[in-house]
Amino acid sequence: MSVWPALTETGRRIGYARVSTRDQKLRMQLDALNAVACDKVFSDPGVSGATRNRTGLNKALNILKPGDVLVVFKLDRLGRSVLHLADLLARFEREGIYFCSLSEGINTTSPHGRMVYQLFSVFAEFQRELIVENTMAGLDAARARGSQLGRPPKLAPRDVMHIHECVYRHGQNLDEVAKRYEVSTKTCMRAFKRVGI
Repeated sequence: MSVWPALTETGRRIGYARVSTRDQKLRMQLDALNAVACDKVFSDPGVSGATRNRTGLNKALNILKPGDVLVVFKLDRLGRSVLHLADLLARFEREGIYFCSLSEGINTTSPHGRMVYQLFSVFAEFQRELIVENTMAGLDAARARGSQLGRPPKLAPRDVMHIHECVYRHGQNLDEVAKRYEVSTKTCMRAFKRVGI
């Protein structure tokens, strides 16, 4: 059975491929994306999944319109973390963009595939709460041991999670969100790293 039911006439298939090192080849992913007739394919050769700024992915995300499908060979090619992936999928759902991962057979143009959006959204909220809870528990434990924690961070864990959600789930500009919190984008990026997202 094909992972491709009929798509709307206006929908395009936008492919995205990534390999982590320059030694790896994109060939297998590109062959798979071409086999399902992607209209355009963007790639990030030699770019780690942990890298926040991926030129190929950013280009792909910028051209997606409602009714389009973002196609990847494997789920781990898209998100740098489960939380990042969940935020992207929630953004796609909100913007009317479909998603297909060929290896896992995920296709959100189908009713069963759309359930994936809901599962990832719930998981993202759960993971956000765990990160905040664990960060606060770690700080409390350090204080109880008498540790000097240094200057308090400009952003509380809950603020960090909200900024991350605004940018990666709702597609807001990081510079604008940072200004609302009266911090720099570098402060936001360091905060993401500090809480592990």
